[in-house]
Amino acid sequence: MTVVTRFAPSPTGMLHIGGARTALFNWLFARHHGGSFLLRIEDTDRERSTPEAIQAILDGLHWLGLTWDEPEMYQSERAERHARVAYELLEAGHAYRCYASKAELEAMREKARAEGRPIRYDGRWRDHDPADAPADVTPCIRIKMPQDGETVIHDRVQGRVTVPNAQLDDMVILRADGTPTYNLSVVVDDHDMGVTHVVRGDDHLTNAFRQTQVYRALGWAEPEFAHIPLIHGPDGAKMSKRHGAVSVSAYREQGYLPEALRNYLLRLGWGHGDREIVPTDEAIQLFSLEGVGKSAARFDFDKLKSFNAHYLREADDTRLAHLVAPHLAEHIGRELTQVEVETLQRAMPGLKQRAKTLLDLAESAVFYLKRPESLTQKAAKQLDDGARDRLHRLAERIRDLTAWDEETLEFTVREFAEQEDCKLGKVAQPLRAALTGTTVSPGIFEVMVVLGRTETLARIDAAAAPDPADPAS
Repeated sequence: MTVVTRFAPSPTGMLHIGGARTALFNWLFARHHGGSFLLRIEDTDRERSTPEAIQAILDGLHWLGLTWDEPEMYQSERAERHARVAYELLEAGHAYRCYASKAELEAMREKARAEGRPIRYDGRWRDHDPADAPADVTPCIRIKMPQDGETVIHDRVQGRVTVPNAQLDDMVILRADGTPTYNLSVVVDDHDMGVTHVVRGDDHLTNAFRQTQVYRALGWAEPEFAHIPLIHGPDGAKMSKRHGAVSVSAYREQGYLPEALRNYLLRLGWGHGDREIVPTDEAIQLFSLEGVGKSAARFDFDKLKSFNAHYLREADDTRLAHLVAPHLAEHIGRELTQVEVETLQRAMPGLKQRAKTLLDLAESAVFYLKRPESLTQKAAKQLDDGARDRLHRLAERIRDLTAWDEETLEFTVREFAEQEDCKLGKVAQPLRAALTGTTVSPGIFEVMVVLGRTETLARIDAAAAPDPADPAS
């Protein structure tokens, strides 16, 4: 059997982080088994489904690297097929026309509430003679659910799950206006797409019982179900906007790498021993539904940042430079030139060691492309008169060096400090303040190499110049 999984989001908003994890699990399971991963856009809610939301879902999946193997299916385009199946069930005696009016249905609900019973359709038209149908009511079509026994699902995550059939009322499969309902459309689409494994959130578990009966009424093979627990916020409540970012696009904008988010979402509900860092190629090899936990996972923003910091350190410097460039453009007020992007690339080995997001990288890289307009308070303290004089002498020492590399620069500055009869920090810290405007940066000799001889000397000369605000200068 060729494994076929699907991700079936409703485009009524952005791609939620929970949906992204569901897509990831489906994608990994299909890739692990050499099968297919499909995408279905369930856009039957025409009022709430928007082109912008559909595009956001497509963009989010592409950014995460979760590519699907066939053109995406749009459920709204298949309404005629769904309705045809409803009539097939009707003709086979597995469904019936229901003429209950809105007033009757509301009275039915009110009675159930008053008696403290679950609200269910009472089956009044199940065996009713259609000849008694009122002329002023357009019927819907309801499926005949079994009235005795129980429906059993052998779920790949939840285990054996049952529901008494008495709790499954005869649900509507085709509305009076001719539009199909969710539980019918899903079954028809999954069958027609050849889906073998339905992996989705456990909020759909109750739907699985109803959908199973639709499969059986149609005589179709049932897929295997795997209902994964939802994602909760740090406080244990269902993940929502009050916990912070909940859409994939928000994490992208906040400077997270797709491979970091994939790894974090993988570990958010799935485990393989104590492994935390699991690159995608290994995740494909290791993934199984048996590794999915039964309890809801709690989202930990700090842990996600630590994952991202790891993948930043592992990332290719050229790729990082191009990813950081748009964020840096916001800092300097213009797009970067190719020369500046190349400067960023040379700076990445030092910059990415401390960064947790691309935004951190951009902020820490500003000084490479734009001379500091002012110094931090700590940096300013490093540039007293003695430090400026020392920087002036240092500039003369390094101005005509035949080589401009970290080894030569470090040897020269250390030798200069010895000749000045001071510790290296008395030279390096003022030098850092002069070049970066701060007291925290990558290694100062790396900074000098990335800036280049001309820019390094220009910044030292500017910092070594007498302070015009000082009357004694």
